[in-house]
Amino acid sequence: MKSPLYEWHGAMDAKLADFGGWDMPIEYPKGITGFSGGTLAEHAAVRERVGIFDVSHLGKISVKGPGAKDFVNTMVTNDLNRITSGQAQYNLFCNESGGVVDDLIVYEFAEDHIFIIPNASNCAQVADDLQKSAPSGIAVKNIHQDFAVLAVQGPDSAKVLAGLGVELNLEYMSFTKMVLPNHEDLGEVIICRTGYSGELGYELLPAWKSAEALWKILVSEIAKYNGRVCGLGARDTLRTEMGYPLHGHELSLEISPVQASASWAVVFTKDSFRGKAALEVEKASGPTRVLRALKANDRGIPRAGMPVLDSEGNAIGEVTSGTFSPTLKVGIALALVKPEFKIGDVVQVDIRGRISSSDIVRAPFVESHVR
Repeated sequence: MKSPLYEWHGAMDAKLADFGGWDMPIEYPKGITGFSGGTLAEHAAVRERVGIFDVSHLGKISVKGPGAKDFVNTMVTNDLNRITSGQAQYNLFCNESGGVVDDLIVYEFAEDHIFIIPNASNCAQVADDLQKSAPSGIAVKNIHQDFAVLAVQGPDSAKVLAGLGVELNLEYMSFTKMVLPNHEDLGEVIICRTGYSGELGYELLPAWKSAEALWKILVSEIAKYNGRVCGLGARDTLRTEMGYPLHGHELSLEISPVQASASWAVVFTKDSFRGKAALEVEKASGPTRVLRALKANDRGIPRAGMPVLDSEGNAIGEVTSGTFSPTLKVGIALALVKPEFKIGDVVQVDIRGRISSSDIVRAPFVESHVR
């Protein structure tokens, strides 16, 4: 599958890779508009100034009809009654065994109109599960290619939107729909105060056919702030620094919210939701492994799948995500380990036969500025 910006990425010599069946840019080694490129430069731009990402591979699902909100609330772990029209909420979509089918963002346009953004590879499964469970009168549609998703992230992101004539006072995890001033030809654009970088940011959802035109405008605007066009390599280093989970790494059908330290997104006081009974049992008995944040004490750079050891060399878990932190200039990781290993403890990571020491620390690794 290809995003609506696929040809543009190719023309800019982006390094492409498969993400959930979509050919998406990892980085732009040569940079854009005269500015240096590559993951490190792109990461720094988002932390210090502004960067834009094409994340159109993310799924889109609409749920419409009387009782749509109440229905979706029975399928997700968080409580949609805590939000109202114009707000969004992070959620987990579990199976009956408590495994995570996907993590996603639920947007409420109205109580009879819910909009969901799941991960690319899981969109079809989430849509299918919702369709099979929906009562009569509620229509669930997979509209994956109706909208593009363009993320504007970083301290200067509001200035970039202002350059488009858009000055909004949106709270974090809220959204609106509007026609951009002087860009009526683009049609309506959904503007969300969301993102996955840990910085002030927005996600713009234009119609699929309007994506390239809006993207080119954004490219021009970010150049005023020495911004960067960014690939999914920088998105991964940014989210890892924040301790944000990635489905297939920190969450999966085998990794429950209780294990992933994501119980904050599980409202056990709700009457029911899919997977509730299994998660209650696991919570009561205690998980056999929990997610911890690791910060290297040496030059080691942990990677997903590497064994985590105790001080005596005994296996106690496994790295789920690991990278070099461009901000901290050290290796960092998220890892599932035995629950007795807590913040302040020192553990070891087996990096292809070389033992690297790490402290268990509190996530995020760097300060969040999303609010």
